[in-house]
Amino acid sequence: MGWFETRKQELMQQNPERTISIQQIDEYWNSILQKQSLIPLLVSRETQNSPYSTVRVDKLTFQGFDETPVHSWLLLPRQELEVNPLPCVIVYQGYMGDRGLPDRYAPWLLRGFAVLAVDARGQGGQTGSCLPLSEGWVKGWVTQGICHIDESYYKAIILDAVRAIDAAAAQPEIDKSHLAAVGGSQGGGLALLTAALHPQLGVCVADIPNMCHLEYGLMHSTGSLSEIAAYLKRYPERLPAIRQTLAHVDLLNLVHRISIPVMISVGWKDAICLPETIYALYNRLDAPKQLIDYPFSGHEVSEHQHSLGMDFVTATFRNQAKTP
Repeated sequence: MGWFETRKQELMQQNPERTISIQQIDEYWNSILQKQSLIPLLVSRETQNSPYSTVRVDKLTFQGFDETPVHSWLLLPRQELEVNPLPCVIVYQGYMGDRGLPDRYAPWLLRGFAVLAVDARGQGGQTGSCLPLSEGWVKGWVTQGICHIDESYYKAIILDAVRAIDAAAAQPEIDKSHLAAVGGSQGGGLALLTAALHPQLGVCVADIPNMCHLEYGLMHSTGSLSEIAAYLKRYPERLPAIRQTLAHVDLLNLVHRISIPVMISVGWKDAICLPETIYALYNRLDAPKQLIDYPFSGHEVSEHQHSLGMDFVTATFRNQAKTP
């Protein structure tokens, strides 16, 4: 057996214990989601001037968690609008990124999809954050409220992501039965979390996803989790409280709620979203699934992988349409 086969075998054996019981995690999130469903979305849309004659570009804003206005692009291929309601991909951003310019989403639009490209609160776009904080934090965003799950930045950004699905589904041009969640890194983690927490999604593509097996990542990642490590270096006595917060948002503990088709990509040289963490999730995932390995890639998503993800979403929706 060569090195590549040995490494693959090691990764396929990643099977850490969950850090909170299924009953506890389900009770927590079911209660939160029920409360959120009663809060109005307050969606507004404003058509933007655009050089793209074939695409309607709207700025769509909805009320996220804690009344934070979350900004996004709603992009609609005009020719497809004349035929049917459109399948829609909801795109989540990597850490410290933003929704960028509409040009970024041209490949999806060329395939006939609508796109809802969502800002991550506070990080790099127009969306701020109204999250109330009872104490300070270390640089970045993820240590905000990290000692208390109900005050945590993680909870806020996850609920923003869930509410983005509702905002997309509420638009008259969108086919509510064909909604996809996609993203890379933080965005990949949010795509998987919405797959676990929102029943209306039909498919998920999560590239090099974060928020998987967080305790391992806390010890080894050079990405956003290193901010929590820096916080713990200053406040080591807060480790038990932080572990409780992380347990409530760790995909390792939520993966049992995912039942839709999922494609996941992983870079074996990734020092931010480590392959051990992604395989820990994938090995527990009991749903139609594909995992694409990139042994020579780090924390990156190639054009090749983007194309595979679009193929996966297209084929999934086509197969769902054929199912009576």
